[in-house]
Amino acid sequence: MGRVSISPRRACVALAALTALLASGCSGEPERPRPTPSSPAPVPSSAAPAPAGADPAARAAALVATLSDEDLVGQVLMPYAYGSSATKVSPGSAAGNRALAGVDTPAEMVAKYRLGGLILVGFSADDPTSGNQETTNVDNPKQVRALTDGLRAAAGRLPAGPAPFLIGTDQEYGVVTRITDGVTLLPSPLAAGAAGNPALTEAAWRAAGAELAAMGVNLDFAPVADVLATRSTVIGSRSFGADPKTASAQVAGAVRGLQAEGVGAAVKHFPGHGLTAADSHTDLPVVGQSRAVLDRTAFPPFHAGIDAGAMAVMSAHLDVKAVDPGTPATFSRKLLTDVLRGQLGFQGVVITDGMNMAPAKKWSPGEAAVRALNAGNDLILMTPNVGQAYDGLRAALKDGSLPRTRLVEAVTRVLTMKFKLADRPAPALSTLDSAGHRKAAADLAAAAVTMLRGRCGSPVAGPVTVTSSGGRDGTRAALTAALTAAGVKVVPSGGTVVHLVGYGDGSKDLRADATVTVAMDTPYVLAGAKSPTLLATYSSTRASMTALAAVLAGKARPTGHSPVKVSGLPATTCGT
Repeated sequence: MGRVSISPRRACVALAALTALLASGCSGEPERPRPTPSSPAPVPSSAAPAPAGADPAARAAALVATLSDEDLVGQVLMPYAYGSSATKVSPGSAAGNRALAGVDTPAEMVAKYRLGGLILVGFSADDPTSGNQETTNVDNPKQVRALTDGLRAAAGRLPAGPAPFLIGTDQEYGVVTRITDGVTLLPSPLAAGAAGNPALTEAAWRAAGAELAAMGVNLDFAPVADVLATRSTVIGSRSFGADPKTASAQVAGAVRGLQAEGVGAAVKHFPGHGLTAADSHTDLPVVGQSRAVLDRTAFPPFHAGIDAGAMAVMSAHLDVKAVDPGTPATFSRKLLTDVLRGQLGFQGVVITDGMNMAPAKKWSPGEAAVRALNAGNDLILMTPNVGQAYDGLRAALKDGSLPRTRLVEAVTRVLTMKFKLADRPAPALSTLDSAGHRKAAADLAAAAVTMLRGRCGSPVAGPVTVTSSGGRDGTRAALTAALTAAGVKVVPSGGTVVHLVGYGDGSKDLRADATVTVAMDTPYVLAGAKSPTLLATYSSTRASMTALAAVLAGKARPTGHSPVKVSGLPATTCGT
């Protein structure tokens, strides 16, 4: 498939048309009838939409001119919903949707509030973001595709229907992976940082983009551009590492890969969640570094993502003392408008982090939405109450606390992104977990394996016993199968112990008699391990376990370099 055409620094053509659009709205023409919230707004008969082949910005400007205020408000909302189908949900899901939005089904939510998009949510093991995942509506690729088809059918009947409905999810790979069944699972971003080869990253994320597109997902809230400057458990292996230069190259590769397959990339969490160890799901983390440190450390990966053409940037709930002390970045005009747009030159869509997270719930859903838009966000993600956010935005538009110019600017950006994603036929579901995609993941995983202690290239001696910290039976089984396939005998006990540790593990999870200890998440825990051989895969995917087995069997060299510093250990013992 051809690459989505994006010019990162190009001034948005649609925004140049705002003056004319706004002037016409105040020209004394009769006000068009306002629809009720439960029925779609009619498209005025005088509307002259731009042709399908026109520039996305021109198409966006033309469509904005036809939309009522209610439709404009709906386009900046991207909530979650309960239920694995657009139109048929369980009684429990219907109750959840009624509490969230006063409707029974996701399709009704789209229609009632003229939504611009919806985020698919779900749970996964070892997920540091589970606190704001109120439900799950992803099960398997066939179900996801049916859900996304149903959502698009509902959105297609709206006045904004000519622009593709946005369906997003957090498919970061590693500990935050919403869709896990039947898809190619890439190693974590930290593993990609250890591999240090942006071409491998781009190829793997291109495979990921094709699979998301096949399931009807056209916006990925990824990659994470946070530099891991602290030992953060909420960011951790979601980051590409501690070095801004390395992380920048990786972020750019992931953006190019996703967007080459027609899936928008939302680089996150601006201005940099890796500079604090606190968790913004429950607290307002403080970023206390100086502006010089931010410019040198936090901002470069975002700049690289923007230069690579990222369609979106996600703002974070962070108190950045050096720029706007006391104001979460999500609500800071200084950070989003002056720094992100002014200094970094971003012209695309700014999306809030989940508005159901604690720092954003300081205000009511309506007031929080208004504050976020006025700060420079264009999409409001995961509001805790859709009706209150929608009504709050409409009221603010009416009383002037939300300038119409700001709303039109936001919607124009959103529609421009939608039209950039348009006219791309979805790949068949048969492309999922294909041989080519598995190879891209395997190549990246193999390049990531790192030896932090031990003799490079030496196979383990004798039969092997695979052990792990609690709850990792599936990963142990995957490594056992991979070792057996590589010609290594695996025994239940009494062999050379290979011990696996992963997300959330500490010194208590290490095994003193292990000959080999392997870190499958951040490698910091290896500083306390006594094993003569220390390895890191940074990931527990099947591809990573296969790559680890090849190293243990002496069939491959561990060529990765730890992308974070581990106390008392080198980045690698296998060459430069």
